[in-house]
Amino acid sequence: MTRILALVLAAFIPALTFAQDASSTEAAPLIRPAGDSDLPEFLWVARPVVVFADSPNDPSFIEQMELLESGQEMLAVRDVVVLTDTDPSARGPLRKKLRPRGFALVLIAKDGTVELRKPLPWTVRELTRSIDKMPDRQREVEERRGPGLMQ
Repeated sequence: MTRILALVLAAFIPALTFAQDASSTEAAPLIRPAGDSDLPEFLWVARPVVVFADSPNDPSFIEQMELLESGQEMLAVRDVVVLTDTDPSARGPLRKKLRPRGFALVLIAKDGTVELRKPLPWTVRELTRSIDKMPDRQREVEERRGPGLMQ
């Protein structure tokens, strides 16, 4: 009986390890279409940066996306997820809640509050500076440093 149990466990352990590896490699992309995303799904998990435009061909939208793509590492460290919405006629939940006019960049804190609205593209450096000034981000940095290094 114990040999059968050992054999069954030996067969399932590699399968469980494979399943864990597969789920960790299928992480959601940093930049993705807003679709039916809504703010409560990011509450206390990520800082959404929502980029709105009336068309994917909007020069401001194209510039903003190039800037964000070039700084993905800096954004990932700060738990940022970039959501894009270039279809005003779709009237998704983010567009209904945030009501953009033309191009807009909206930064939302982990607690769900709107921290920043900009009508022009922003660099990743400007964006990360704003994030780093947020109290919850400062708390995260202190926690990562550890108790011996706090002032």
